Amino acid sequence: MKSEHLYLSVAISLALAGLPAVAAAQNNVALADLNTAEAPRVTQTVDNHAVSTLQRTHLAIVERSTPTQSVDDATPMNHMHLILQPSAQRKAALNALIAAQHDPKSAKFHQWVTPDQFGQTFGVADADIAATKAWLASQGFTVNGVYPNKLQIDFSGNAGQVKRAFHTSMNRYTINKTTHIANATDISVPSALQSVVVGVAGLNDIHPQPQHQAKKIGQFSAATQKFKLKEDANSSAGANPMAVYASGSRGLVPYDMSKMYGTDQLYAAGITGSGITIALVEDNSMQPSDWSNFVSQFGLGGYGGTFTQFQPQATGFTNCMDPAANYPEDDVEALLDAEWSTAMAPGANVWLASCDDSNSNNFFGGVFTAATNLINGASRPNIISASYGFGEGFTDAASKTAIDAMWAQADAEGISVFVSSGDSGSNPSFNGYVIYGSGVDANSLGTSPNDTVVGGTDTADILDGTTSSYFSPTINSVYGSALSYVPEIPWNMSCGNEVAAKSLGFANTIAFCQLSMKLDPYGIYLTSEAGSGGPSSVDAKPAWQKLVYNAANDQSRDVPDVALFGGSYGGYTWAVICTYYEPCTPNFTGNTALEGGTSLSAPMFAGIQALIDQGLAAKGLPANQGNAAPALYALAAQEFGNAQQKKAPESLDVCSADSDKKKSAACVFHNITRGSISTQCVQQMPYVATPDCFFYGQLADGVTEGLTSTSLSTYDATTEAYVARPGWSFAAGLGSVNAVNLLGAWKAYLNVQ
Repeated sequence: MKSEHLYLSVAISLALAGLPAVAAAQNNVALADLNTAEAPRVTQTVDNHAVSTLQRTHLAIVERSTPTQSVDDATPMNHMHLILQPSAQRKAALNALIAAQHDPKSAKFHQWVTPDQFGQTFGVADADIAATKAWLASQGFTVNGVYPNKLQIDFSGNAGQVKRAFHTSMNRYTINKTTHIANATDISVPSALQSVVVGVAGLNDIHPQPQHQAKKIGQFSAATQKFKLKEDANSSAGANPMAVYASGSRGLVPYDMSKMYGTDQLYAAGITGSGITIALVEDNSMQPSDWSNFVSQFGLGGYGGTFTQFQPQATGFTNCMDPAANYPEDDVEALLDAEWSTAMAPGANVWLASCDDSNSNNFFGGVFTAATNLINGASRPNIISASYGFGEGFTDAASKTAIDAMWAQADAEGISVFVSSGDSGSNPSFNGYVIYGSGVDANSLGTSPNDTVVGGTDTADILDGTTSSYFSPTINSVYGSALSYVPEIPWNMSCGNEVAAKSLGFANTIAFCQLSMKLDPYGIYLTSEAGSGGPSSVDAKPAWQKLVYNAANDQSRDVPDVALFGGSYGGYTWAVICTYYEPCTPNFTGNTALEGGTSLSAPMFAGIQALIDQGLAAKGLPANQGNAAPALYALAAQEFGNAQQKKAPESLDVCSADSDKKKSAACVFHNITRGSISTQCVQQMPYVATPDCFFYGQLADGVTEGLTSTSLSTYDATTEAYVARPGWSFAAGLGSVNAVNLLGAWKAYLNVQ
């Protein structure tokens, strides 16, 4: 462990005490007319011989996998969470409260609750918790504690105890070439507890994965003002035959993003995120000096932002271990989130809350632990950003219930949560890799109706040949070159990129992909790297998502909600990061690290939200907005038109990402209307069947290649998964934002000047 981290560990209580966060509720306005008192639901004797099966409490994917071996009974299984479910009455009361908290006409508008208030009003009754704890103890488990929300019991034991108590077997499986532990079947619990127990989160070790691209190392050329990527020079595979640009890559810096999304105008007005706390939930740590280097290199030091790294603990017990004890303390995901949330809100207080998710310390996963500990803690942030994810198909029912309940609690407490959509087009589980048997899916960490999901975009200037209109040929004193907003398209690095196909003269992406297949007969450059989007198979569409023009005609919670820069076709444009091993140097004289992914997009939007929060607080309003999505969709409905309209209104055309800059100067959103996130998919018959893939040819090794589609027989704008379009789309949500106009519109929405 490095000395800087030791220092922060010693000083953490002082650091947290000095940072602003969600204040404890001073009254019970939100709960004044609520009566959720109820009798205990555990009314029968808890009998281990009378059990009931809890449905969908094992991963469906293990049914398609052969166990490699059983897990030894003595294997520790620490800090599992028994997930409890409130009564239907309390669920309905919580949903009604959250709707009122987001309704400007309600007396409960922005009246947030504390974790203890949440637990007393919406959690499971104390008598039911006592009965459940007693049963766990009787099975030999150690009950570590009950969360204030009264929906989670943290407990530890071993695989043998799990097998006997929950009537399942624990096996090792090889899933996507990685060894995992998982329960083989649905679990059972005593029938007396069935009404209050959803299941156990932590019976498998498939954790949400960071949503960023592989780090690139570049050497800056003063002559070209570009970075020469080392992998281009060293690649044994040779250059991508479908590349559309000369050698050299562009590195975006905070100045560029501030120009693109209008935050520079807010800085000039004194709105920098000051007084607002952004928490980044991570499963690893970073060197604090990386953040300091980033702030210094890009001229952000004068804004007063702060950085604190710590392990948030649950009340009364310790379940968040320092990742630095097991891993190098220079994690790319952690520093990407920390640096780029600061890039957008340079005056904000940034908390990096990291918990280890190795099997020896925390079986459920560090990202969830860090988030739930913060949400249930005494000192809470205004905003949370989670740049992690995995598909709903890789999530058991108990884990999904726990995730959704966690974000609902955050929303009720006034915390705004932003989650990355994913980096694999219509399936977020694979972070760019093309996997056999994968279909359409959505990020399980983000499909709750109580968070805001951020997708990824690409700057369109390279493919459009318009770079000189939007970027200076030379960088300035803080290494930026952007001149203004740059038209955007969905981020898509595959041949499914319609804008790239058109740029190269192809009639459609199928023709583009077929030529690509001929030039790349062994599929070396096959990829699903793209911003993700798709419908939830678990969560229903919230009322606010039905407001806007072209909302998907389904009953599902659909993602993403908004989008910001995530990457570029062919890897031309990246975001610069400052790492321990590649520190940023004046004039980029040393090696420089470059990154991308929706792991960049989400913390950037969290930074924009910090600016909005400060701007609203300056007008005497609460800084805390809770889930941002209801307000964003309400503003989009004003600008784009509502869902009942049969055709796009003129205002939507004006606010297109491709609209004339003067026409769109007053728009809140840059609505993205061309391109798609349909990416390559494969099938190797007769071994693996692949849903949601339109096949167009076969590679030299017999693998069938296609593009993601909701139809196996047709590939067009109505079936490709998914195409950008006016209004809302799976490809880019509502689009990106102009931060200045967003703040102005948000003030008007709340009826303040």
